Amino acid sequence: MGSSSLFPLLTVLSLITIITVHQSGPTTAQLPLSTNSRWIVDESGQRVKLACLNWVSHLEAVVAEGLSKQPIDAIAGRISSLGFNCVRLTWPLYLATNDSLASLTVRQSFQSLGLTQAIAGVQSNNPSIIDLPLIQAFQAVVSGLGDKDVMVILDNPVAHPGWCCGNFEGDGFFGDKYFDPDLWIKGFTRMATLFKGVRNVIGMSLRNDLLGPMQNVEDWYKNTERGAEAVHSANPDILVFLSGLSYDQDLSFLQNRPVRLTFSRKLVFEVQWPALSDGRARESGYSNEACGTVISNVMRTSGFLLEKGFPLFVSEFRVDQRGTNVNDNRYLNCFLALAAELDLDWSLWTLVGSYYYRQGIIGMNEYHGVFNGDWNEIRNPGLLEKISTLQYPFQGPGLLEARLHKIIFHPSTGLCVLRKSLFEPLTLGPCSSSDGWYYSPQKKLTIKGTYFCLQAVEVGKPARLTIKCTESDSRWETITDSKLQLSAQTSNGDTVCLDIDSANNVVTNTCKCLSGDNSCDPSSQWFKLVDSTRSPRSESFTKMNSLLEFPV
Repeated sequence: MGSSSLFPLLTVLSLITIITVHQSGPTTAQLPLSTNSRWIVDESGQRVKLACLNWVSHLEAVVAEGLSKQPIDAIAGRISSLGFNCVRLTWPLYLATNDSLASLTVRQSFQSLGLTQAIAGVQSNNPSIIDLPLIQAFQAVVSGLGDKDVMVILDNPVAHPGWCCGNFEGDGFFGDKYFDPDLWIKGFTRMATLFKGVRNVIGMSLRNDLLGPMQNVEDWYKNTERGAEAVHSANPDILVFLSGLSYDQDLSFLQNRPVRLTFSRKLVFEVQWPALSDGRARESGYSNEACGTVISNVMRTSGFLLEKGFPLFVSEFRVDQRGTNVNDNRYLNCFLALAAELDLDWSLWTLVGSYYYRQGIIGMNEYHGVFNGDWNEIRNPGLLEKISTLQYPFQGPGLLEARLHKIIFHPSTGLCVLRKSLFEPLTLGPCSSSDGWYYSPQKKLTIKGTYFCLQAVEVGKPARLTIKCTESDSRWETITDSKLQLSAQTSNGDTVCLDIDSANNVVTNTCKCLSGDNSCDPSSQWFKLVDSTRSPRSESFTKMNSLLEFPV
């Protein structure tokens, strides 16, 4: 299958929609990267927000998935065109420590697994790599991503090639059967050296998914500090990503004991928030209570690092991209609300639509994958549109285009509250076109720089802007455990919540899902007030409005 099949009409139209969401995208970063407090920045000091895709290359074949389906340059170009600026590319430790494995050719690796169809596919789509050693094929993928200005984080999930991860597989923590710390240091030193001077390789993740009965904090400090120093010594340009315990979901031990390193401005912490791990929340359907509990846990186990002045990278979050899993869909709404509020760097699991060979199955479909099983269409364009708002930073060095203000973000659509004119209902639209809002100590929401406040009128009616702001109908409280429902009282004394109708107009309705009913979906009423310094929409929309504006 050639590269021309990668862009069917439906997918191209979806791409146009995604691009239209953003009036302007981020410029290419001036590499290498470093850190400035909780932000990742480029050489000019401007924030670079990592919006990444995970690309699997650590399974038995030790070849980046999908190269039998599409050319490297087509996949890399597609990643870039969808608004992602980086790839978290996985690799097994033995690729850097076992010369016999590293020197095996792509053809030989596939032959050993009986993957004759994959051989033919790579021969057709990527003939230049079919007889390259595995390590050189890996380098070719990195180079192809660089040609499309896609940054790369090298991520090591396992030592021996294969699917990850189980508590008793012997590859989960330092000292396990397949996890020799000295060999690990050797492999990372080799890989860091190999990619020294390769400008689009901006970081190395020392080991994600630490797990199993061997886990302990003392060995974590001893080995991660040692590993970080080894990587920095071999390649001082790249960022060093450190993951936590318990499947990379627990960094709470850093509350009282920092990592001690000889270098600075290169350290990033990473955490995973996969839907599969939030068992109780999934069982309860991600209700208000469940979402609030999960957010509290995330802040307790990792989110606190932002306040301590460290960048926090969500290295994996995932949902079933077929869109049919109700709990996954609600989980995503909860996740997006927090990711927007904290303006996190992140990586979606996964790019991969299908695998050459996974867990004994040839051609296994990956329903968490952006691509479909044939790698020729996007599995769920609507999901990519939804998360596209978070591909762009709200705050950070170099983004002080405007004074701090709020935007009103609607997680279930990925859109923000907009005004078209004074006499039309508020609606949802691209966050890049959002007004700047001010949330006062009296809990009034006003358009920043004007006297217009948001008012609740009546159940089932549009929320409106007015200069007649009374204490009750213009006071918006964040309610429920999720803190995602904005509630006010109408002039009739009815309690309502901000909501949307079928046309995405902003209305007020009776607040729902307050009773703990797990079957109730509150997501249409979930809104998040997000801090931003990006320039809000500046044009006044009527002469009357301009007369009411005042200096901020």
